[in-house]
Amino acid sequence: MRIIKEKDINIQDVVDVLGAGGLVVYPTETVYGIGASAVDKKAIEKLNKYKKRPTGKPYSIVVSDVVMAKKYVTLNPTAENIYKTFLPGPITVISNGKHKVAQGVESETGTLGIRIPSYKLVTDIVSRFRNPITATSANASYKKRPYKIADIFSYLTEKQKRLIDLVIDAGTLPKNEPSTVIDTTYDEIAILRQGSVYIQNKNEVLSRSPEETRNCAKELWQKYERFAGKRAIVFALTGKMGSGKTIFTKGLAKAMGVRDLVTSPTYNIVNHYQIENKTNKFIHIDVWRIGNESEISDLNISQDINDRSVLAIEWADKITDAIRKFNEEAIIVWVKINIGNIFNERSIEWGVEK
Repeated sequence: MRIIKEKDINIQDVVDVLGAGGLVVYPTETVYGIGASAVDKKAIEKLNKYKKRPTGKPYSIVVSDVVMAKKYVTLNPTAENIYKTFLPGPITVISNGKHKVAQGVESETGTLGIRIPSYKLVTDIVSRFRNPITATSANASYKKRPYKIADIFSYLTEKQKRLIDLVIDAGTLPKNEPSTVIDTTYDEIAILRQGSVYIQNKNEVLSRSPEETRNCAKELWQKYERFAGKRAIVFALTGKMGSGKTIFTKGLAKAMGVRDLVTSPTYNIVNHYQIENKTNKFIHIDVWRIGNESEISDLNISQDINDRSVLAIEWADKITDAIRKFNEEAIIVWVKINIGNIFNERSIEWGVEK
């Protein structure tokens, strides 16, 4: 592994490493990323080993401009508008792919995320390379965001370190959020992760009965149902005792096809339910009695995320940092239920937040 300061970098050296199937750690306007040639199957396999990433989890790619993007994805009018408005910048735009990248880069359904960073070094590298590179964070899975090289190396095994061929060290990056991820494969956009660019995706409704609360949950599920089985979906529920978090969860479960009786997991913390005619599961978690970080680890949320399960987590504000570790792997929808002044009245807010 070579480590070179950004001011000393020769772009052709980076291109040579990528062309040989190597892995390059590089700075962006958000965090440090790790790049491999997105059209080289062996390079992607090497990246999978580094990230310890199971098969079936796609990668976004970096392109130099919209012209290059159109070689790899089909842009509908919604996507075209996002490109014109926000790119270059910290936005990942998901579109239908043209199947011109290496196996494992596109999702199993053929969609592909595109990044055009505003960090000039990165687009210069891609322009010279004439091929897209992967746009995934350089940290080990579920570890802290990499704003400096030490953030990366502190959590890697020696075997992982040996897989890296070149590191471009730009020092400590500003602590910006990761890119905002937007799915444009349908006419209506869906924000899968809120990041550096904040796009309003907040909704609020008034519920005057438990039944209306359950119906609100059903409508919210319908908004994200198309991602079920493709990505993990986490409904992070907040609100005071008695606000209706469990009632809301029961509405989610019914809408997604859970036939078993859904009960509060207050005492056993986690309940698992099978979704009818689906291989993934619905996981209901109540963290009210969680006292420390080790207990959070015992919940095994990372495995549920890997299995692309649907999770409803009550009292999610108690473990906000732990939940947000999964924001690259899952769609995290924060739901706040406020008790109104009238009996049974509830204000329900939801959105994909930072």
